[in-house]
Amino acid sequence: MAALTYRELTMMEVREVLRRVLAGQGLREIARQTGFDRKTVRRYAEAAKSVELNAETLQDDEVVHTVLASVQERELPPLSEQRAQLLAQRARIEGWLTGRPPLKLAKVHILLKRDGVSASYATLRRFAMDELGWGKRRPTVRVDDCAPGEEAQVDFGRMGLMHDAETGRPRFLWALIITLVNSRYQFVYPTFDQTLTSVCEGLDAAWRFFEGVPKRVVPDNMRTVVVKSDPTNPRLNDAFLDYAQARGFFVDLARVRRPQDKPRVENQVPYARENWFQGETFLSLADARRHAEHWCRAVAGGRIHGTTCKVPREQYESVEKPCMLAAPTAPFDVPVWQDSIVHDDHHIQVARALYSLPTRYIGRTVRVRADRTLVRVFMRGELIKTHPRKAAGERSTDPNDYPSGRSEYALRRVEDFVANGHQQGEYVGLFIERLLDRALPWTKMRQAHQLVRLCRKYGKERVDVLCRSSLEFDVVDVSRIEGMLKKAHKVEQDAADEGKLRTLPPGRFTRSTESFATRPPTKKEGV
Repeated sequence: MAALTYRELTMMEVREVLRRVLAGQGLREIARQTGFDRKTVRRYAEAAKSVELNAETLQDDEVVHTVLASVQERELPPLSEQRAQLLAQRARIEGWLTGRPPLKLAKVHILLKRDGVSASYATLRRFAMDELGWGKRRPTVRVDDCAPGEEAQVDFGRMGLMHDAETGRPRFLWALIITLVNSRYQFVYPTFDQTLTSVCEGLDAAWRFFEGVPKRVVPDNMRTVVVKSDPTNPRLNDAFLDYAQARGFFVDLARVRRPQDKPRVENQVPYARENWFQGETFLSLADARRHAEHWCRAVAGGRIHGTTCKVPREQYESVEKPCMLAAPTAPFDVPVWQDSIVHDDHHIQVARALYSLPTRYIGRTVRVRADRTLVRVFMRGELIKTHPRKAAGERSTDPNDYPSGRSEYALRRVEDFVANGHQQGEYVGLFIERLLDRALPWTKMRQAHQLVRLCRKYGKERVDVLCRSSLEFDVVDVSRIEGMLKKAHKVEQDAADEGKLRTLPPGRFTRSTESFATRPPTKKEGV
């Protein structure tokens, strides 16, 4: 047998019943004319006797509401025994459902049953929903749109599989979607990856499409943009922050797993997937981008938006475009930012290439910015070194970064050795030039270093004379020159010491004569 229900009339329906009662119509006639049940009409007609009903009070909402409330408001039924048991456990139930981590309602029912509460799961569920608001959607507030040209929201959405003409296999196609909050004008940039380079290229394509840049951008919490996620103090990637500074906009990151921070672009992901991508065939990624730009301008931008009830493209052209910043005229060179340690060989590694730094920075950590042309090295915000960008496997070394006397050998440049030799003397330079004039010059570089050291030790004039004689006899041997220098130096020392009385130093191991005796000493002699 079906349960009996009561028909609850609205304010207008109650006023219509009262108007007919005031006109003197009977209950049967009112029920027949309005389609209400005769018993329902009787209840409202009897409730009307408690108020002063006339043509003026009939238009008073308070009077009509009084009649409606007297019929529809009923006393609540008394609490059942199960409901009363749950009410006594309200604090515990609320603590279980809101704890960290919260318990499942089924587990709460198990715990209550263990403690002697006989309430069923259905009763517990109704109690949690009515008394604690469990399982109900949280109320929200609608955020107002910002001023024209103020904000753009950015999000990545996966469109589906697409054939990649370069690799010859299907790949997942992503779309970087940029939506202007005020006009709802949007741009879709298809890409196969979500790298920082793709993000910057997609944003630049959007600014060219809009012919302007907004003052603030709200991107998703993507790893290519964010180094450290935090609800109040996130840390941006230095390269993306560099891009934002170059384009003149501020970055206001959305929180992790908080789509309500960028609601204007969130619902555009399924719209772009269903209306633009699905059912289409693209020859290449470039073809998909051309098709997406046309779709953004003609379809998405030419429709009447369901929320604003305006055409986004027209709204943008007339209202928002004059408030945008100037669009970029040149592509952005995406830099590489990283921390590098200066190793003992005076070099740091950036993108698998080596760059030199002075000796005083060995063992310290520096901040490096590398773009397509330059590598700039910073220490505590100060620019300390600049190098031209090198390809992977190459290196850029400044000889001035090495300690004095080591740069030539480290760089293995013959011209540096020859130039250093000419500084010592004409024939020293010629001797080193002749010494290194071979297929493997670095095998003789130690001898070139040795010759320069001899110049410092015995005098460069004397070494220059010996180098001249050696070249005349075609004897290119540093060891012979060193031997002649040592021999000449010894002769000079002997000549200087001639006629001088030498005093021998005292012996370190002198012993008494008893130490050399052949018989042991007697007791009378003693020792």
